[in-house]
Amino acid sequence: MKHLALAAAVLSWTILPAFASNEAWDSVKEQLYGDRVMLNGDSLIAIDAPYRTFDDARTDLAAQIIAPPGAQIAKVTVVLDENPMPVSAVFDLETPQPGFYFDITMRVNGPTPMHVIAETSDGRLFVSETFVKTSGQGACAAPPGTDPELALATLGQMHIDVLGTVPGVDSGKLTSLASRLSKMDVDISHPSHSGMQMDQISLLFIPMRYVETVEINLDGAGFVDLTGSISLSENPRLGLAVPRSTQSVDVTMTDTDGTVSHAHKELAGF
Repeated sequence: MKHLALAAAVLSWTILPAFASNEAWDSVKEQLYGDRVMLNGDSLIAIDAPYRTFDDARTDLAAQIIAPPGAQIAKVTVVLDENPMPVSAVFDLETPQPGFYFDITMRVNGPTPMHVIAETSDGRLFVSETFVKTSGQGACAAPPGTDPELALATLGQMHIDVLGTVPGVDSGKLTSLASRLSKMDVDISHPSHSGMQMDQISLLFIPMRYVETVEINLDGAGFVDLTGSISLSENPRLGLAVPRSTQSVDVTMTDTDGTVSHAHKELAGF
């Protein structure tokens, strides 16, 4: 289901206490932007999120953003207001772009407003909002889905694929933009421990360890840097729109324990 609406945010990794939804958003917005003006992004941001999650621990969330006339998209932030770490992902575009698309697998800890904030090259903030219901599984504290030893053995492995055209949305401008782009997926092997999960044998909490940054270079030049959080799912998948002319992709992942891994792919056929 595609949604359009109203929201805002950019960097804050503090775990916040639980608030009523409007209080949670107000708190995050204040920490990130202070008294900066938030503009309605309904006509610029299309959010794709389920009405209710099928799997709270691995929910596909996506958005497509187009820049307003005379500006470019410089940064995009995803806020899940009621998640323990609400600022869930921040995309910094190395070179501002006329449009941006992402999809990402995330934990949605409970029913929550979701805000997507786009910051333009001229400093304006545009926000769109939807609401995501959950299945009551308590994603951030749910036990890991893989054996911890196996997860460590494959930690940092990445697979890059290009799958064709970016999905269109119900907007002429956004669909037109999507038709000029290819969709790239990066699958990352990582347990993404939230610090709230309990080892099922020792009954001790598993230390927090998640994907902190993902740097993506296209054709040897910087493209997008992602800053993650505990909201990223176990073994997260990241999808991005990339120019059809792209011939090579380099991805560097760094986690909160300092592990660094790299993957490279040639895309000569695209």
